[in-house]
Amino acid sequence: MLVISITVVVTLIVVLIVANFTSGEKKVEHNIKRQYASDDPQFVRSMSLLLGPPVVAGNRFKVLLNGDQIFPSMLEGIHSATQTITFETFIYWSGEIGEKFARALSDKARAGVSVHVLLDWVGSSKMDHGYLDMLREAGAEVIQYHKPHWTGLGRMNNRTHRKLLVIDGHTGFTGGVGIAEQWTGNAQGPKHWRDTHFRVEGPVVGHMQAVFMDNWIKASGNVLHGPSYFPEIPDAGGGVAHMFSSSPTNGADDMELMYLMAITAATFSIHLANAYFVPDGLAINALVEAARRGVKIQIVTPGQRIDTHTVREASRGRWGDLLKAGAEIYEYQPTMFHCKLLVVDEYLVSVGSTNFDSRSFKLNDEANLNIYDRDFARQQTAIFARDIAMSKRVTLEDWLHRPMLEKAIDKALPLIDWQL
Repeated sequence: MLVISITVVVTLIVVLIVANFTSGEKKVEHNIKRQYASDDPQFVRSMSLLLGPPVVAGNRFKVLLNGDQIFPSMLEGIHSATQTITFETFIYWSGEIGEKFARALSDKARAGVSVHVLLDWVGSSKMDHGYLDMLREAGAEVIQYHKPHWTGLGRMNNRTHRKLLVIDGHTGFTGGVGIAEQWTGNAQGPKHWRDTHFRVEGPVVGHMQAVFMDNWIKASGNVLHGPSYFPEIPDAGGGVAHMFSSSPTNGADDMELMYLMAITAATFSIHLANAYFVPDGLAINALVEAARRGVKIQIVTPGQRIDTHTVREASRGRWGDLLKAGAEIYEYQPTMFHCKLLVVDEYLVSVGSTNFDSRSFKLNDEANLNIYDRDFARQQTAIFARDIAMSKRVTLEDWLHRPMLEKAIDKALPLIDWQL
């Protein structure tokens, strides 16, 4: 009986591990053939229809750089709410900025605003539980996404990495920022990270609200709807955009598909800023092919100042073919570089929660905002150039002569990089 019991337990553990690290969905397995350029109307049409909600016009966007701009704008949005606030984030840790958000959200809940907060259980593990008590006592609904429970052990490796704040259904915020002290300041030193967030107005905010509702329904079973969540939104500007999402249970490959399609359509330039740049074979092939047809590729990643050196080693191990093809790769020097931004041909701007790695492409719940606007894209490439000025370029010669220990680590990391 003891042997049978042990066998059952071991079998159960194996099943749970497999459930945590695999998905039943088919993945993108083949290179995407280039059929049109980014300036062809078919590009936007294909992106719009393949990735989710069709693009909508009438939007206005404001870029927010680092905590000194991001947090005041988000808090101003919260203070302005009169009906509803929906907020989903991965990182929420203790500290002065965490307390400011908790108090602002609590104040609004006490004032009668319907406040709904969805926090990833892993990402909020460093959060003072007093914040949760404060929010709930004020009347806010707070849920920790995929909190461990025996009925959901197979979902433990699926985290919500989305970063969304929607005010009254008509103003939204998204980008790379988490609620923690590391994001405060203006990237002035190692303890103040470099990041970008966007403030959005216009019909596309309805897409952002729908993405929040996707996980809220999964976590609560409750559908929030009506004009206080989905109001009729007048045009706020001339920008064209759409917000789309991915998760292991719904469009698991949409984020990688977006990147692959955008890279394949690129004609002149690709500017890619990403905190965790660990491209798989398909992404490397797409970038190499783009470089070979004359696309200028510039990539900015973190340097030595990074929160996880394992990811940096895995990233650097993948750079050989890219550097040989002529891609320019830069490591940001002053502090941790946490941006997640893609600009193609100074036309498409994609920003959101998605890292350029297998975890974001396959395992996490992610959300990105795609903006198709040349003036706005040029503004982002100018910001990108300023980041490059504060970065160190890694040449092919540098890469070939990296330390032997790093090369040895490169050989082992492919065994786990699908989890990075």
